[in-house]
Amino acid sequence: MIKLLIVDDSALMRRQLKTLFQAEGDFQIEVARNGEEAVELNSRFEPDVITLDINMPQMDGLTALSLLMAERPVPVVMVSSLTEKGALSTFEALNLGAVDYIPKPDGTISLSIAEIEREIIAKVRAAAGAHLKKSRGLAARIRGDLSVSKATQPMTPKRSPLVIDQTASRDGLVIIGVSTGGPRTLEDILPKLPANFPWPVLVAQHMPPSFTRPFADRMNGLCALEVFELQRPQLLEAGQICIGRGGADMVVVRRANRLMVSSRPESAEHLWHPSVELLGESVLQHCDPQRVIGVLLTGMGYDGAESFAELNRRGARTIAESKQSAVVFGMPAELINRGGATKVLSMEHIAEQIIQWVNAG
Repeated sequence: MIKLLIVDDSALMRRQLKTLFQAEGDFQIEVARNGEEAVELNSRFEPDVITLDINMPQMDGLTALSLLMAERPVPVVMVSSLTEKGALSTFEALNLGAVDYIPKPDGTISLSIAEIEREIIAKVRAAAGAHLKKSRGLAARIRGDLSVSKATQPMTPKRSPLVIDQTASRDGLVIIGVSTGGPRTLEDILPKLPANFPWPVLVAQHMPPSFTRPFADRMNGLCALEVFELQRPQLLEAGQICIGRGGADMVVVRRANRLMVSSRPESAEHLWHPSVELLGESVLQHCDPQRVIGVLLTGMGYDGAESFAELNRRGARTIAESKQSAVVFGMPAELINRGGATKVLSMEHIAEQIIQWVNAG
């Protein structure tokens, strides 16, 4: 049995979520009305996983999350509104140690939950077995400093200690696929790329539409390279990291013999979006695989595994994040199982390996 604690100030939301998980048959469930009850039940009930609303009276979800992680660390899935403010709060929660997030239903709750119930169940199940990372900004919150900017900004300098050889070739491409646990992981990798990194970087991170722009803005403040959300067809240029827009797929195209990256409507053939698999397929079609580095990071499922493995078979160098550091060892494990990983590395060594390969040409 999976022990689940549902924390929400809405009685209707608590009831809907409890009914949803009771129907699964393998969940033991307790509920809490606020953050204070959540902290108490975390010690007494000892849940395997918690769903935690961000906006609650008395003690908000972020404060509760800080106390949960300080007293008894446990995988937490945040229940977040699909707004820019909700996105910023969610990124703060991920930095404080939350594993994932699910959208807060709008309108008629019962109908909204029915539309995303499979996603909710899958994320909670994945979180129950997730690898917890050390919380950022936790000490500041425990001291009573609730400032987002002070409590959650990682101490990552804009100047990377890693160095690019000035003779390194400029005609390559880095593609990165990531899902659950991605924002924290990308914050540990992308800021290590120096300002003169000579290859464009494309990132397909599974996220809803309202989250990718705030995430790109956040990463732009941390990275030496320019980071932006893909809004329109864009030439592939050095010194840039392009984040695929939520609610769409990202593909590489060739126009007038020049490589570009473009958005297109979500493909019904693919389960996750922005689709890592579709990005990989487009790179196979338009790029020389020997000039491609593919990186598959933490996430549930298998998105990107097949196209990245095929890239590897055709000469691309690929990295699968190791089980040691992956929050959810799903996507990278699938790449490894297909024999498509040139290297299997923990998160802290990935940027260094990318730079070594770029320097080697």
